[in-house]
Amino acid sequence: MKKQAEYIKRIEIKGLWGRKNIAWDLRPDVNILSGVNGIGKSTILNNSVRRLSDLEGGALSNGIHLGVSFTFYPEDATYIHFDVIRSFDRPLLSSGLLEKIGNQNVKTELDWQLYLLQRRYLDYQVNIGNRIIAALQSGEPDAAVKAQQLSEPKKKFQDLIDDLFSDTGKKIIRTENEIRFTQIGETLHPYQLSSGEKQMLVILLTVLIEDNLPYVLFMDEPEVSLHIEWQKRLIDLILDLNPNVQIILTTHSPAVIMNGWMDNVTEVSDITDQNLR
Repeated sequence: MKKQAEYIKRIEIKGLWGRKNIAWDLRPDVNILSGVNGIGKSTILNNSVRRLSDLEGGALSNGIHLGVSFTFYPEDATYIHFDVIRSFDRPLLSSGLLEKIGNQNVKTELDWQLYLLQRRYLDYQVNIGNRIIAALQSGEPDAAVKAQQLSEPKKKFQDLIDDLFSDTGKKIIRTENEIRFTQIGETLHPYQLSSGEKQMLVILLTVLIEDNLPYVLFMDEPEVSLHIEWQKRLIDLILDLNPNVQIILTTHSPAVIMNGWMDNVTEVSDITDQNLR
């Protein structure tokens, strides 16, 4: 019988580059991997994600798979749910993919992530709407309160985005099913945002649609394109939207850890055994 894990307790990688063993004990909340360029931060993250992605639905049982092993909490869990944030806003090179999408606004990797998230956002709203209707029809004395509580995460997300984008006068149009913005009377699609705005939107929207459930969020250098003030707030914003998320990220930015996350930093050298035989 399948049982979902709440978080990853430990990641082990045997024979990284044929000469390193990695053993990383993780916290249930925030885990920050740091180190000099070329030491393997992104490789560790990417190998972990690749192995999690190898099985259908992002599910992977406890144990070793192709050199990568995971220990979950609880330890009798058989799979874990996760999301991956890619930070670099590079042009999409696949002409076949662009033709398949059929949306001329989708031109970069962040655009593609937003395109996929818009679909998931619609599903999220349908799910929340159905639960609100069920709550209101339950006949329970606190039905209205429960319905209000169900709508709060979406409102919090919209308020956070409006606050972050306030300097440029952008606001989410709250009557739309898809995410669009208004700015000085003009309607904007998310693909028209700056790279930093797109990136923050991708991160917070990903967190929202996980619906406060436990899962793992992998991020490789999420500070790319983000203003330093946004970097400082990033982890707190994520946990504010979903306190049940486990964050695993790599970074070069001191700003990301400024708001009390220094103790959550792990140096690659501290989890590496290079004495392979």
